[in-house]
Amino acid sequence: MQLLKSILLCSLLLTGSLTAIGQKNPEDKAGWKLGSQSYTFRLFTFAEALKKIDSCGLKYVEAFPGQTIGGGIEGKMDFKMDAAKRQEVKNLLKKSGVTMTAFGVVNGADEAEWITLFEFAKDMGILNIDTEPKPEQFAYIIPLAEKYKINVALHNHPKPSRYWSPDTVLKYAAKSKFIGSCSDIGHWVRSGLDPVACLKQLEGHVMGMHFKDVVKDTPEGKYHDVVWGKGDSKVDGVIAEMKRQKFKGPISVEYEYHWENNGPEVAESVKYFRSAYQRIK
Repeated sequence: MQLLKSILLCSLLLTGSLTAIGQKNPEDKAGWKLGSQSYTFRLFTFAEALKKIDSCGLKYVEAFPGQTIGGGIEGKMDFKMDAAKRQEVKNLLKKSGVTMTAFGVVNGADEAEWITLFEFAKDMGILNIDTEPKPEQFAYIIPLAEKYKINVALHNHPKPSRYWSPDTVLKYAAKSKFIGSCSDIGHWVRSGLDPVACLKQLEGHVMGMHFKDVVKDTPEGKYHDVVWGKGDSKVDGVIAEMKRQKFKGPISVEYEYHWENNGPEVAESVKYFRSAYQRIK
């Protein structure tokens, strides 16, 4: 029996299976794709951001338009890039071991640009387009989302932005299963809303998340990011509610503080998230 165990252990080591088991993240089994918005590392190139994301124990990225690509690739992240440039970016992602799950926050100026955006998302394997479109654009966005089977996730910048309230998101989410929420829990706090209550209101329509914990620390009432679990975003309650709803989809770390060196705080936040995920039933 001991010999059999030894042989099995050696086999696992040789195939790399033991390492893979050890690296499996607890949220994976729920279909939660915990990654980072590359905007967290906006002072760096996209290539550098991928390295930082990997160093934080994350394997997913939400890219944003306008970030310099880097890594020997000219230009910036842009849904209008040609096929050759997209392939270069896909090669960079594969080399980095990071998967792109979402793109945003991005808007198309007209129907032609939205077609280009959907074609980009399809080619890159993106699940969610995170956006804040004009109301009149839904006339062609909804048919395009249903054609391409790609989610259009409405992002809530703070009040008075167009989609700051779940009420507005629900108005459009009712029109198609491919329209829903990119739920930014920190921005809900900035708008004076309870993140857990907002998630409850949006049940069945939460397609992805911008995850942040924020705290107010100025006389003007401004908030800034803190390590998760130390702010006002009710992180534990949010995780519990996500579990209750059986949420599946991208969760993007968006840490907008200590820009020059926020990697350690992101890593600590990820560690807290995974600990809380295992602790909360």
